[in-house]
Amino acid sequence: MNSRKQQLAAFNRLLDIMDDLREKCPWDKKQTLESLRHLTIEETYELADAILDNDLQEIKKELGDVLLHIVFYAKIGSEKNAFDIADVANSISDKLIDRHPHIYGDVVVENEADVKRNWEQLKLKEGKESVLEGVPKSLPAVVKASRIQEKVAGVGFDWEKPEQVWEKVQEELTELNEEIKADNKENTEKEFGDVLFSMINYARFIDVNPENALEKTNKKFINRFQYLEKEAKKEGKQITDMSLTEMDVYWEKSKEFFK
Repeated sequence: MNSRKQQLAAFNRLLDIMDDLREKCPWDKKQTLESLRHLTIEETYELADAILDNDLQEIKKELGDVLLHIVFYAKIGSEKNAFDIADVANSISDKLIDRHPHIYGDVVVENEADVKRNWEQLKLKEGKESVLEGVPKSLPAVVKASRIQEKVAGVGFDWEKPEQVWEKVQEELTELNEEIKADNKENTEKEFGDVLFSMINYARFIDVNPENALEKTNKKFINRFQYLEKEAKKEGKQITDMSLTEMDVYWEKSKEFFK
């Protein structure tokens, strides 16, 4: 691994390149905070994919892309005389020191739960009116539900045992089934949302990340279905002309390769 001196030199090189691009490249000169936003979101998802695939080389590349965006935003900030990369680094460093009094102060914690609880309490002391202020409105719904539940749990609003949460899941499933039977579309949607919310909460109690779990299932389904398509094509069959029973043969076989 690189020494701290080499790491700093590499970061300085990136800053120099950013200066060059902003001055000389027509595309880079045109970019704004707003124009980069959707690209940053895309790069973040690509990093998330690499993490789920446990592809360390791809993670390295995608981290580079995300780091470039951070440097890019900071460069634009400096051009506006608002902030630069040093301000960005110092800001997060100050926050980390303030939010970790058990490391940089005299607060004593027993476990991870104490750390999370202190974190939320410190944010309220900083002037936030609600523990939920830090949940971005544009987060995907599954991630947002997880963050909401983590944050309220951090101030003690939580179930005590996983069994209680599972009972809540079953209760919500019963209510959903009742609305389906009553053919009440509006209430069915609400109850379906309650089921998902309670399942996401249960995932937290059994130490499962629901976003990762669902995405892994998505990838598994894609792999299995694409296997079905390829095997059918090998035999000269069009998938659109196959019966469900025929497709199921390939589907079951795909489970041997994608579990």
